Amino acid sequence: MTTTPTCPEEFHIFDTSLRDGAQQEGLRLTVTDKLKIAAYLDELGVTFIEGGWPGASPADTQFFAEAAQVLDLKTSKLVAFGATRKPGASAATDTLTRALVDAGTDYVCIVAKSHDEHVLRALRTTLEENLEMVRDTVKFLIEEGKRVFVDCEHFFDGYRANPEYALSVVRAASEAGAEVVVLCDTNGGMLPSWMGEVVSAAAQTGANLGVHCHNDTACAVANTMAAVEAGVMHVQGTFNGYGERTGNADLSALIPNLQLKYGWDLLPPENLSELTRVAHAIALVAHQPLLGRQPYVGQSSFAHKAGLHASAIKVDPNLYQHIDPALVGNDMRMLISDMAGRANIQIKGEQLGVDLSDRELAARITERVKAKEAEGYSYEASDASFEMLLRSEMGILENPIEVHSWRVLSEESAGNTMTEATVKLTAKGERQMVVGEGNGPVNALDMALRKAVASAYPEVAEFELTDYRVRILSEGHGTDATVRTLIDTSWKGETWTTVGVGTNVIEASWEALLDAIVYGIFTHIPSS
Repeated sequence: MTTTPTCPEEFHIFDTSLRDGAQQEGLRLTVTDKLKIAAYLDELGVTFIEGGWPGASPADTQFFAEAAQVLDLKTSKLVAFGATRKPGASAATDTLTRALVDAGTDYVCIVAKSHDEHVLRALRTTLEENLEMVRDTVKFLIEEGKRVFVDCEHFFDGYRANPEYALSVVRAASEAGAEVVVLCDTNGGMLPSWMGEVVSAAAQTGANLGVHCHNDTACAVANTMAAVEAGVMHVQGTFNGYGERTGNADLSALIPNLQLKYGWDLLPPENLSELTRVAHAIALVAHQPLLGRQPYVGQSSFAHKAGLHASAIKVDPNLYQHIDPALVGNDMRMLISDMAGRANIQIKGEQLGVDLSDRELAARITERVKAKEAEGYSYEASDASFEMLLRSEMGILENPIEVHSWRVLSEESAGNTMTEATVKLTAKGERQMVVGEGNGPVNALDMALRKAVASAYPEVAEFELTDYRVRILSEGHGTDATVRTLIDTSWKGETWTTVGVGTNVIEASWEALLDAIVYGIFTHIPSS
């Protein structure tokens, strides 16, 4: 029988996406971006939001100035990040320490060296002077009316090298008045089975402890959970695991782990049910694609492909799901592929509002899907094309347009390439022949198709092609290979994906483009 730890009377979820997360390669947050993300975090209900390092970064200084004017935080507290004062100086006269005071936050978090080699070789000062830097900085900030957290940088590596000194830094911070002393696995090299002993030793100092884990061993969340079980009352992490190198502990996994697995009331249930939306919203602001396989909030978190799974899910969805996806605002998805069985097809039909209780019909559609997948189609990634195939097999697909012919011409003259496409079709009884020009054959076809359809369905002009992907299916065939194209189309906040397969990229792209327009018309335009 496993035991579940009891939630401390006071427990902090400390988000450092705006500071530590922003150090991720390829991630750059503007002040506006950070203000938007802070609002999302407050809406979710994290305890603290670390906004950045005022004084060290002009953008972070600006962020705190603007946050004081425009951020109306209902739940979360904003935290300014900094460091202990310089060796041989005074916190009262240290410029960066003063910037922490001027940031206007009630809480500050300062980083301190806790590894003796870092003190001697990076700070180039004595071990005792480093302790005095901690004491002086904490006391000064408290005198200035601030509530102080201390991040003990490289604590776990420092403890393994010189446990007495690492613990002396924890004591110095706590005795000076720090409310929480955070043990940092800065290099991310710890493993869960190692955490308990070190955290327990630090707890003997009497300090309130926190933990800050990096993901270099792919154990950041697990290490954080192990530290919680050892007694920390403050966990630091980033949303979607953003951060330097391999990132930080992912709060979008850590929060539901603590709440749903331990049964801790950290967030109101209605807030937790917004977790997936918030994770995706933050990813959009950060311009970072959210991984489909990300636990709890990813698109694939509750996606089922194998027919065996689907058969069990028809009996009880929880037979192949560790939680109800709705608890975190996600949803079960049934994937359609050559691995699908009749149960997959029936469940997917139910989700699309189509009755597939007829076993023979479901079996026939299943065989049709497997045959198409063998040709190169991928329906697990293109729900719109699958729905069209499904309705076509059932004889309930009313095609709003009839295509007679299409062609593409590319001509190079004087170093300039011109591409035009001609599409002939009938829509609402009217025959159209339209020529479209574009940046390449696919764009030209897209332009011509939209123009030809727009007279009958003007809304099509607002459809936006948001992604276009090509994959070669016949390895070793070079330019003679069969290709698959996937197209994402968006309109009024909704996105659908269509697939095309052909012996050349233009043929495959035309099929996916046509499906995208047809699907958009019959599902989104009334009385089409």
